[in-house]
Amino acid sequence: MTGSVHEAGAIGTFDYVIVGAGSAGCVLANRLSRDPEVRVLLLESGGRDDWIWFHIPIGYLFAMGNPRADWCFRTEPEPGLNGRSIAYPRGRVLGGCSSINGMIYMRGQARDYDQWRQAGNIGWSWEDVLPYFIRAEDHARGADEFHGAGGEWRVEEMRVRWEILDAFRAAAAETGIPPTDDFNRGDNEGCGYFQVSQRRGIRWSAAKAFLRPAMSRPNLTVLTGAQADRILIDGRRASGVEFRHEGIRRRALAAGEVILAAGAVGTPHLLMLSGIGPAAHLREHGLAVVHELPGVGGNLQDHLQIRMAYRVYGTPTLNERANSLVGRIGMGLEYALFRRGPLTMAPSQLGCFARSDPSRETPDLEFHVQPLSLEAFGQPPHPFPAFTAAVCNLRPESRGVVRLKSPDPAQAPAIRPNYLSAPADRQVAVAAVRLTRRICGAPALARFRPGEFKPGPHLTTDEELLRAAGDIATTIFHPVGTCRMGGDALAVVDDRLRLHRLDGLRIADASIMPTIVSGNTNAPTMMIAEKASDMIRADRRQGVRAA
Repeated sequence: MTGSVHEAGAIGTFDYVIVGAGSAGCVLANRLSRDPEVRVLLLESGGRDDWIWFHIPIGYLFAMGNPRADWCFRTEPEPGLNGRSIAYPRGRVLGGCSSINGMIYMRGQARDYDQWRQAGNIGWSWEDVLPYFIRAEDHARGADEFHGAGGEWRVEEMRVRWEILDAFRAAAAETGIPPTDDFNRGDNEGCGYFQVSQRRGIRWSAAKAFLRPAMSRPNLTVLTGAQADRILIDGRRASGVEFRHEGIRRRALAAGEVILAAGAVGTPHLLMLSGIGPAAHLREHGLAVVHELPGVGGNLQDHLQIRMAYRVYGTPTLNERANSLVGRIGMGLEYALFRRGPLTMAPSQLGCFARSDPSRETPDLEFHVQPLSLEAFGQPPHPFPAFTAAVCNLRPESRGVVRLKSPDPAQAPAIRPNYLSAPADRQVAVAAVRLTRRICGAPALARFRPGEFKPGPHLTTDEELLRAAGDIATTIFHPVGTCRMGGDALAVVDDRLRLHRLDGLRIADASIMPTIVSGNTNAPTMMIAEKASDMIRADRRQGVRAA
């Protein structure tokens, strides 16, 4: 910590101290503060979501990589990416990643959760978790067997369509991938437009959905600009959190539980800063081992997307509109007047779930298809019509780590995803490129004469395609698993999300996933928080201390 931070005492005692006001933290704050008899403190290192680009959907272009909204992490150089270090966006604002992400509503596959249960995590099968997805949902189509209406989390259809995306969907069907209009019924196989977390063309974040309705409750305190530095431990129990706020080091005490919701990077980082984690690693950084848990920071999983791009002819794409002053003015007016058009766009509009090999039990590939192309995220579109078909391996076998670089809480951690380190992942990457080429070579797209320019048709051998994947692939922003749930020696929490062998500390965010879900991770993260809130309240009623 810097020398300019001044010491101060405890700000008070709360029943629950929640670290992180992201997707999970906002849900937890809402649900736990419903009980007027408990006091809840929510700590968020970032600021308030009072910037226009947190609300206009396409604002992710300006939020990612911006310290106002993003931690601006980077990975360590990755051997699987041919030595590249890549940006690793994580939300740093009320709403967390839900305030800056791609807004895609995706639950994953029933198989994902059934496998969590098969691994011994009681209460985490698809049948168990589906009610939590439904409970919070307000689906534009209304309620049915798989969807809810009237909940906090608004889910709507895309508000813009493109001819080139409709043609890609038809080409996928010609390749054996059927059309679908709903990816969220337990089996997401097929090709169709994504559903998004928006309300009438405006981003719907966890801060809007869950936190704002609770902010007026006198038993909920929300502090922004509050950077958690250390979990306080009293004997074998977490007793509070030490944090920096307005240049002062403060402490908040927890009579009930400390609940970590800082995400797959922030949560293990805070645990290790507190002396909780792999003993040898902590000692390397001069930290006393308060509680040895070797699995903290391990098991990092992420979806790596290979961004293939195709030039087209005879059909409009966003490239031309975005590169034209008249086009940009038109997009602005369309949004201002009707809340429609490209400014409502998620980063990807069309989704496609397919098998990399017919022997796969369920789809193991996800396509994010976009009517645009660019050299890198944040750069302007190419000066010609084009689309991008980004494809990721949904169930990677590669495992990475989050580790300390320094005992200084202000120093970002080392993030090593170890992409493509598993032989099976390298095989799937090559198969994904070949499947993309088959779809783009199907008759439905022929009239637009798609020409691959990234990575390029001259690359044909497995070795060339794998090298190309390492050159152009990047994260799709889905890190999970670094404090995984389970009962073995490397598990960090049990199936009630309580830290193993330390009382008063629970984790409720994407870091607890034993294995990554087969789809986008924001909705599952909020489901985890929903389920955690029920378990926390049940334990309180029964007088069970988090253990």
